[in-house]
Order: sequence, then structure tokens, then C-alpha cells
Amino acid sequence: MDHFPIFLATAGRRIVLSGGGDAALAKLRLLLKTTANITVFAPDAAPEIENWATSGKLTLIKRSMEPGDTMCAVIFYAADGDAVEDKRTATIANADGALVNVVDNLEDSQFITPAIVDRDPVVIAIGTEGAAPVLARAIKADLEEKLPSTLGTLARIGKTFRKMSYKLPFGRARRDFWRDYYFNAGPAAIADGAEAVQPALDALLDDHLNREAREGHIAFVGAGPGDPELLTLKARKALDEADVIIYDRLISPEILELARREAIMLDVGKEGFGPSTPQETINDLLVEHGLTGAQVVRLKSGDSTVFGRLDEELDAVTAAGIGWHIVPGITAASAAVASIGQSLTKRHRNASVRFLTGHDMQGFADHDWAALAQPNEVAAIYMGKKSARFVQGRLIMHGADQNTPVTVIENASRPDQRVLSTTLAHLPTDLAEANMIGPALTFFGLAPRATSEIAPTVISREFAYV
Repeated sequence: MDHFPIFLATAGRRIVLSGGGDAALAKLRLLLKTTANITVFAPDAAPEIENWATSGKLTLIKRSMEPGDTMCAVIFYAADGDAVEDKRTATIANADGALVNVVDNLEDSQFITPAIVDRDPVVIAIGTEGAAPVLARAIKADLEEKLPSTLGTLARIGKTFRKMSYKLPFGRARRDFWRDYYFNAGPAAIADGAEAVQPALDALLDDHLNREAREGHIAFVGAGPGDPELLTLKARKALDEADVIIYDRLISPEILELARREAIMLDVGKEGFGPSTPQETINDLLVEHGLTGAQVVRLKSGDSTVFGRLDEELDAVTAAGIGWHIVPGITAASAAVASIGQSLTKRHRNASVRFLTGHDMQGFADHDWAALAQPNEVAAIYMGKKSARFVQGRLIMHGADQNTPVTVIENASRPDQRVLSTTLAHLPTDLAEANMIGPALTFFGLAPRATSEIAPTVISREFAYV
């Protein structure tokens, strides 16, 4: 992030602009929404600027800008439409201590003006750091269409009521009140006119003051394989409402960014054959926060019902009398197999698929290797990198064809995903050469589909980013 977004206080402060043409008009239409004192320097100003000056909306000085003209200005716009003059006026403004924006010149600007959706006092700023202004405008148009014109009125009335809401306990109780106001009671009341909103607010506050505090609740949420776009709508809603988020090591930063800034974030990561948070500690944290009345999200990678120790945690919160529900997620096997253009089952090939975990070595030893070694069998082996040689030995011992395809997918669904296509005979060697350090899923019996319809993958015992 090269530009840090802020909202600048402009009430009564001085903003200076140099220029009187189209570039100046575009900026002034936006600046006139503020309560700043605007001064424009332009020897030849457009009629619209002349009219704004006549009506007292801004001060127009009909000459070129000179040193000292931007003294005490908080920001300055160079909008002369001429590179040489823009550079001259920007130099003056810099010397006078103003922050400078040179229109359509990102490199020489100290700040940029984002695309803005205005529902005063609700203001949404959209920036692309100058990289894609067309995209910013498209996002703005989409938001303009979705946000009702009455939103600003509701926000202004809500602002005057803010101290009254302090009668409610800080945190969830207040959030529930304001959510109820902005999405239910407020829009319903304003349909009868703005004068109906204040009585509706009073009645809503009384209702919330007399409600019993919401009991603690645990949502066991599957975060999917890492791509935030693969989160379900229900998972997004749970993250938005959570007071506490207890998350696994493999949860991607992009997904954690979706949580509320006020939420308590607790990392309880487990690493195979490495440092791990004891399961008993995780259980205790769930119970501790649930009993305080918090809405807790237990965020697990993939789907929480697949190798997620879900039952142990469910037993702990149930024994403590805490309510819970499960939000399914896309398991890594589904995302990974999609990325290589294959399916887990196929008519006339395999009617079933086995999900195994490489961490459970005792379970591996007890597995029906003879059945899996038969032709056309498919298995998805989670966290199986370190057990690759063990898997190879067991399958070959039970008669598996050493030319059976094996595909290992690292960081499935993420930008740094890698795919290794090999065979059972070469699995341990090729995996070691690939030096995969991220979470990986191994498919026994599947090779990437060789087609231009999926992301390019180097086949035949090679690995590449896809």
C-alpha cells in the first residue's frame, strides 16, 4: 500500500486549486461537496467556475498563481492542463507547505483523490493507487446503485442518537441495536417520512434495553482451502458477526482480513510433526469465550468435518452447555482436484474415493492397502508429504502398479499453488526435489488433465506454478 487512506477534516480550512479548464471543473465539483474555503487561481476560468464564484461558493482570483498564494492551504490541486505550469504551481505549493496533487500525474503527487460514493455523512472512498481508475469508477457505479438515497438521512439521525445508545452495554449489544436500526427499523420508518425515524429509534432502544443478553454461541466454520472467493456466504456472515475468532495455522491472511477489526483473534495453529497448540487448550478457549456470551467462530481450513478434530471440540462445548452450529467449507480435495481438471469419481473408473491423512501413521498401518492397490482406485491423502515413502512402500508391497499416476498439489486454490505430476515409483524422489514447503494434498490414481481449458501444468514428473 503506497497510499494510506484517510478522511481529512476540511471544515473551515483552505483548499487551493490552480486551473480553470476541464480538469479544474472535475476536481471542483467534488471539492464543493466539502465545507472548506476554496480558492481558485485562473487567468481564464470556465463559465461554471465564474458562476460558483459569483454565488459565493468559492473565491476566484483571475491570475496565475504566485509564491505565497498557498500559504495555510491544507491541500493543493495543480489542474492547469499544462505540464510546465502544473510543475511550476506544484513547486510553489510545496514551498508553502501544502500537500500537492498534480491532476493525472501520480508520480509527482503527494496524495491522490479516490472515487467517492457520497451518502453524506456516509462516504465510501475507492482507490486503486492510480493503477486502474476505470475499475474504481466501475466499483463506484455498482455501489451507487446498491446504496439507497435515504442512507445519508438515516446516518445523520443516527449520529444525533449515538449517546443515547450508550445506555446499552459496549460491544455486541450496541452492534445489534445499530444493525437493527440501519437494516430494519430505520428503512421501515423513513418510508413514512424523516419525522417518523426519531420515534422509531426511541422505541427500538427501549426494546433492546429490555432484551436478555444473547447467549454465547460457537460457529464451526470451514474456511475452504485458502482462496477467500471460495468462502460460503454463510461463512462470510459468521466472520462479520464474530466477537472472537479461533483459527488454524493454514487459514490464509486474505480470509483473516475479512474479520471485524474489533474481533479478538486467537491463533491456535497445529503443525504436523512440529509445534502445535494442544487440543485441550483449544477446547478450553472455546468454552471460556462461549461462557462469556461471545459469538465465537472456530475457523478451520477446508471443511471442519474432514480431519478437523471437530467431534472433540463439539463434545467440549456441548458439555459446557454452549450452543453451536456447523458451517461447511470446501475441502482441499475438492479445490485441488478442480485445479487439475479432474473429478474424484468417474463412471467406469472408480465409484468411491478414499480420504486419508498422512499424520495418522497408526491409521495408515491399519488401512486396507490391498484394496487401494487395485487398478482404478483413487485416494486423496491430506498432509501426506512426510509419509510419501511409507505410502509408496505399502502400496507396492500389496501389488500396486508402480506406474500409477500420483499428483501432489501444494497450496491448493492460492496464487502460489504448485502441481507435481509423478508416478508411484518416483513419488518420494520427485517430492523431495520439488521442495514443497506449503500444505499439500496427494492424489493417488489421478493425473492432471492435459487440456488448454485448465491452468497450464507441466506433466510427466515435472512441477510448475499453476
